[in-house]
Amino acid sequence: MRHKTNVLVTGGGGFIGSHLIAQLLQKRLRVYSYDNYVSTNGALLPERNHKGARYLEGDIRDVPFLSRTIKRIRPKFIFHTAALARIQPSIKNPTEYLEVNSRGTLNILLAARGAGVRRVVYSASSSAYGDNPIPLHENQTPRPLNPYAKTKLDGEQWMKIFAELYGVETVSLRYFNVYGLGNIYNGPYTTVITLFLHHFARGKPMEIIGDGKQTRDYTHVFDVARANILAAMSNKVGRGEVINIGCGDPHSVNEIAERIGGATLEQLRKEKKAIFIPARPGESRHTKANITKAKRLLGWTPRISFADGIAKLKR
Repeated sequence: MRHKTNVLVTGGGGFIGSHLIAQLLQKRLRVYSYDNYVSTNGALLPERNHKGARYLEGDIRDVPFLSRTIKRIRPKFIFHTAALARIQPSIKNPTEYLEVNSRGTLNILLAARGAGVRRVVYSASSSAYGDNPIPLHENQTPRPLNPYAKTKLDGEQWMKIFAELYGVETVSLRYFNVYGLGNIYNGPYTTVITLFLHHFARGKPMEIIGDGKQTRDYTHVFDVARANILAAMSNKVGRGEVINIGCGDPHSVNEIAERIGGATLEQLRKEKKAIFIPARPGESRHTKANITKAKRLLGWTPRISFADGIAKLKR
């Protein structure tokens, strides 16, 4: 009888991790989740509890428990999605972000090495690019503008070091603004899309930061989960590569307000359905991914267009 392959998803109770677990279960893998549920008020959300997955509660900063857990499970692959997200909270508390995102990633790699894990797939962030000129490609020098971006970049560098020095296969996926079903409006990975949908449905004004002309490259969570699985299976990666996961199709905040509001920005403002609020520090003006490397190394391209993704969320 063929044994199922064990895999571990850190942050499996989160937005991206839960979608990844769903797709891994479809591949008939034995899936374990490791999460402290800090982003969901200390409990696994019922809609993220997938039948067939095994859910373990733990913190990636708890080195003894983390190491024991990974040695016991002996996963072939670790998908490291656990992190503290969002830019503005990182500016207020950089030390905690350092402990979780940088040191926590090191803890994962040390435990993986000790347990003989074959490959670690890391959820990196396009925020590492800062204000580099678009389209953004992996050969550009990172310019993190805030502690969140810096600590996520640290994780990439740990991945590269462990691949080169310790022989642990690793690959880092730089996500571009992940959105989709299950992205809760007050969660750590909340996008302006989720916020606008939440406010508009409740008759509250959509708050547009700055002039609303800033653009982002939005990537559907279904496609992000697919990219993770392809990164685990590809024989073209494993040496600490950094790969963009985006669509190469940026959209402005103003455009998103119009799509969700079903009217022009001028009309929305006139009806008090959209308002402008001051710009925030530490955020990039524009993002747009060059995904040539993802196509070449993973055979990945996005399947869900922005228009289709928004339409599904509005239903």
